[in-house]
Amino acid sequence: MKYQRDRIYAVLVLAPSLVLLAIFVYGFIAHTFITSTTDWGQGAALALEPELNFVGMQNYKALFTGFLDARFRQDLVNMLFFTVLFVGGSLVLGLSLAILLDQGIRGEGFFRTVFLFPMSLSFIVTGTVWRWVLQPRGGVNVLPTLIGLPPAAFLWTTSRQQILRFDWQKLPWYLALAGVVIFGLVAYHYWRIRRRRAAAIAGIPAAALLAWILSGAAYRLNAVLLPEPHGLNLALVGIVLAAMWQMSGYTMALFLAGLRGIPDELREAAKVDGCNRLQVYRFVELPLLKPVMLSAVIVLGHIALKAFDLIFAMAGPDNGATSVPAVLMYLTTFRGNQLAKGAAIATILLLMVSALIIPYMASTLRQRGAER
Repeated sequence: MKYQRDRIYAVLVLAPSLVLLAIFVYGFIAHTFITSTTDWGQGAALALEPELNFVGMQNYKALFTGFLDARFRQDLVNMLFFTVLFVGGSLVLGLSLAILLDQGIRGEGFFRTVFLFPMSLSFIVTGTVWRWVLQPRGGVNVLPTLIGLPPAAFLWTTSRQQILRFDWQKLPWYLALAGVVIFGLVAYHYWRIRRRRAAAIAGIPAAALLAWILSGAAYRLNAVLLPEPHGLNLALVGIVLAAMWQMSGYTMALFLAGLRGIPDELREAAKVDGCNRLQVYRFVELPLLKPVMLSAVIVLGHIALKAFDLIFAMAGPDNGATSVPAVLMYLTTFRGNQLAKGAAIATILLLMVSALIIPYMASTLRQRGAER
């Protein structure tokens, strides 16, 4: 009887939060998706009673293939490069700082506080400060003059130079090649772990072949279109440096906690087996830090995919070289009044963030259930 009463109390306490969550989170997500399937913005977008027509996936098709929406595709490329550089740089720098502090240096508490301090700032403050630091006619560009050298000429956030350029029309072929490589690695893994059980992996090469054929057909269809080069804008380097400066302290704290949680007996056993310090890091500590590294990748990736305020403060919304889909969504929705296309960009960002978060959450919940 008491158990039933406690359950009723729990439901009554949680019900208001669940109702508000359903309305103001999932309800608005559903409304955004529905808006993205209309033509809201083609006519009088801000009328009291705008006339909306259902257009299906037309807005999404225009974003990925339309001639007038080439900026979205470049912004998508910018976001992917920014994510890779920011996450990778933060992990390397955070791990390096954690290893340094783990040596028991004098003043560890002071240095730990200094490294963590940037995380307490908002991205707006960070962007404003780093905009001053990286201004082309001042900041770090004038540092060489202190030793008698001419000032540097790198334009930082205003640069238009691109590297690692590729043709967007060939993207299906690149994805097919990546899919074949991934399927091949998975098949090789099962071939080793499952003792060559061919039946268990028969579908993997077949799926890879099918993906290659379909993507090849898509590439043939796109071959009639004009080349559309995209690449890594060097203006993103300054944005990445600012983001790394703010978040590397967070990754340092995670890695430092992970290093302090490794039993000393494992290190001593490795040394007894003849491992030097570098081998201890490689074969003992780094494998044990994989869960910490995964958590850091998820958090940093989530921050990078929805980056807006740092880029807005450092380079402004109209700088195409540093623009990302979140900035374009703001411009499309609130300047261009193309609410349906802005909703489509928002939905794409949501799907990308969900593709990163949901598998991690599912794996974590499954692991917790297994532990119970």
